[in-house]
Amino acid sequence: MNLQGKNVLLTGATGGLGRTIAYELASHGCNLFLTGRNLAQLESVAAGLKSCNSRVEVHSADLAKSADLHNLVEYVQSRVEAIDILVNCAGIFQIGPVTDVTLDAFDLCMAVNVRAPFFLCHSFLPAMVAKGWGRVVNIGSSSAFTGFKNTSIYCASKHALLGLTRSVYEEMRNKKVRVFSINPGSLRTEMGKLVLEQDFTTFLDPQDVAKYLAFLISFDSEVISEEVRLNRFVIK
Repeated sequence: MNLQGKNVLLTGATGGLGRTIAYELASHGCNLFLTGRNLAQLESVAAGLKSCNSRVEVHSADLAKSADLHNLVEYVQSRVEAIDILVNCAGIFQIGPVTDVTLDAFDLCMAVNVRAPFFLCHSFLPAMVAKGWGRVVNIGSSSAFTGFKNTSIYCASKHALLGLTRSVYEEMRNKKVRVFSINPGSLRTEMGKLVLEQDFTTFLDPQDVAKYLAFLISFDSEVISEEVRLNRFVIK
């Protein structure tokens, strides 16, 4: 299916994966609403997309703050009738043994990694249902399926996001809205450099993940891969 002209809201658009997804979807002719905490970085991403025949708008928001979430939704809804594709890519990676991390750190991680995707689904799904077409992509992690030491909060948030996605998928499956969980292994991004005791050179290329995302959401027939785990296949 041609994605030309579809309206996309992408969170975490200034991160290593988010920025790459923005470029990939712009290359397919999508109209982009990009959000992140740093307005200057958002504007830099938008400037890099000028050569694409896409409408690009930016709106800074701290997804951990309820007021910012509400303002983001109100802004986007004032600009377009409906968001066709919601990509929840924003995330934070909390590191530390469970005996050291704080309750505030837990609340922050859950707010960004779980509560924000929930609220954006809650806000934008009704218009997708009314339109009879929509895509929601929640970017999870291989940590949604296992546990790693010193990442208890992060793993818990990704398990929660996977559960949320599975439930929303079931709610939307008969309403012509497709909900995807994409769960990559470690990525070659700045966040990926925080992963300890692993070889950074073996991590996934964000461009491959972005291309795979566009490939998945382009299907408009009966086939769907609602839950995807992505890992690197090394060819020697």
